[in-house]
Amino acid sequence: MASTLESTDAKNKLEDLSGVVLKPGENPYNALIETCHDDPAEIQELYAVHRTRRNAQQREKFLAPDFRELIIDPYLLRLENPDLEPGFRDTRYCMTFWGRPPIHVLELAQAIQKRLQSVAPNVWLMPLHRMHITTLEIAFSRTAEEIEEIKEALKPSIPAIANYTYRHRARLVKPMVSYDLSAFAVSFLPAAGEPVISPPPVAPDNADVLKQGDTYTYHHLRRDMWDQAKMAGIVVGSRYIVPSAHITLGRYLTHDDHATPEQRKRWVDAIDDVNRWLESEVWGRADSEVIGEWIVGQEKGLDVRVGTLWYGGGRTVLLGEGF
Repeated sequence: MASTLESTDAKNKLEDLSGVVLKPGENPYNALIETCHDDPAEIQELYAVHRTRRNAQQREKFLAPDFRELIIDPYLLRLENPDLEPGFRDTRYCMTFWGRPPIHVLELAQAIQKRLQSVAPNVWLMPLHRMHITTLEIAFSRTAEEIEEIKEALKPSIPAIANYTYRHRARLVKPMVSYDLSAFAVSFLPAAGEPVISPPPVAPDNADVLKQGDTYTYHHLRRDMWDQAKMAGIVVGSRYIVPSAHITLGRYLTHDDHATPEQRKRWVDAIDDVNRWLESEVWGRADSEVIGEWIVGQEKGLDVRVGTLWYGGGRTVLLGEGF
């Protein structure tokens, strides 16, 4: 008989710590844009508030005297250790619109992974080829048949969605490690007037770009994706809508690296060290060893994806054109 497993989401609710209140019935991404008066600097600040508060909250949890345990994902644990439950299959099917990192962002992610793994060698690392940013989650934890039905309903709109970033270019900046008791990620902020340091688009870049520059933020892109899905007749069923733009870097599958207060202190201190390095040596610097900026859609458009997507799996329905 197959296991009945509890998702990490049930134990590790991702709260919106920005203070924005959503209005019932409307596009939920509009609320933050309206709260921020459609000002990129204010939008960036709310994204920053969310990730800073969450990191402070999680640091307290790791260092608490009554710390109990990490939140280990039972699905990933079984997928990575087949002997635990021979024949185990993850049957949680999803549909999402992913952004796929360009090469320079993958190099950034890998550099961060290496620094953190030097402190916690037993963490599970997301393979580079599976890395993504979830621009919009359409549905999660459904059956394969239910996801197929949603995909077919959305099918006429999929080319426009996948290629949307070719003409609507939103920039992300200021990478930082964000973390909790189940995982760690590199998170970004929507740009707000910082100098552009990304590599130029591959020539010739002949796109008739409709939206670019920092007045069109990543949050505007997420809003537009929600509208595109709604116009196609789809009810968006995201697990959460928070001001976060992140690529998961890894998860915990054992307590070996975090069993003692000293180990947990070493872990959060290592994250703080990486974040100081990012801020002082990577943010806004074109001469850094890694580039800390991402114009979403560079090299690859949006990846309309279905299947068992939780750890970067599944299959592509359509990958949009990059620039």
